[in-house]
Amino acid sequence: MELTDELMEKREQCNIEAENHKATRNRLNDQTKHWVEERDMYNAQTRKLIEEANQHRTNRDNLNVEVKQAKTERDHWNKKVNEYAERLAKKKREKMPKSGPSISELKKKLRALEFQQMTSVLTSDKEKKLIEDMSVLQAQIKKLEDSVEKDAEVLSIIEESKEAREKAEEYHKLVGELAESAQREHDSMMAIYENSDALRKKADKAQEEFIKTKMQADEEHRLHIEFIRQVHDFDKIITGIRQKEGGGEIADAKDERVAASDIYERFKKGEKLSTEDLMMLQKSGYI
Repeated sequence: MELTDELMEKREQCNIEAENHKATRNRLNDQTKHWVEERDMYNAQTRKLIEEANQHRTNRDNLNVEVKQAKTERDHWNKKVNEYAERLAKKKREKMPKSGPSISELKKKLRALEFQQMTSVLTSDKEKKLIEDMSVLQAQIKKLEDSVEKDAEVLSIIEESKEAREKAEEYHKLVGELAESAQREHDSMMAIYENSDALRKKADKAQEEFIKTKMQADEEHRLHIEFIRQVHDFDKIITGIRQKEGGGEIADAKDERVAASDIYERFKKGEKLSTEDLMMLQKSGYI
């Protein structure tokens, strides 16, 4: 009866251990669910941000293509402006009167007088005379320029040059606007990528915690099963003892009793016995 009580006590201890490991396993399984939900939430947010960032990338790339096209148009019209300037200068030279000084010569004289006025100390009469000479030159220059610029061919080139310059300025402005828009798209993309990186790190951390907790839960489950098996083993031994106490046969093989005697001595010393040891004690009649 004493042995049965001890076996019952050990069975109860194993059962308590099994329940403790079961409770710990269930708690850890709840934690794994939490980490899975958190990981999936961060991954979903990251995917959404990546899609948004990729859209900004597409917008930026499309705008950069437009920038390139606008630059090509701007350069084309700038080249036209230069060509018209050359044609205009050439046409003006052709339309200049053949007799008398040319506009360039008159402008050269005017610059010389202006330099003299700025660098020389003149009497009031001389300065007055200098100003009059400058006025005459300016009037001559204007008269020649007006006569040349009223020419139909010259006017046509001036008009074409004006249109080309307007086109060049229009595309130059467009280049700036498109480039600014492309930069904004790029900045938005980079900011979103930074946010997505931060979320991805949180998702990775949650995944690490999930794996760690899952391994702990699996170990607790293994221990729970191990103690449950021990409980079942004790149930078998205790049932066997009770059957023998009710009149069951006791094996009398000498070698088995010798082995069982050793096991029984170990049991009395408090050593842990295996299921096979307990079965031997039962079979040999010690329990």
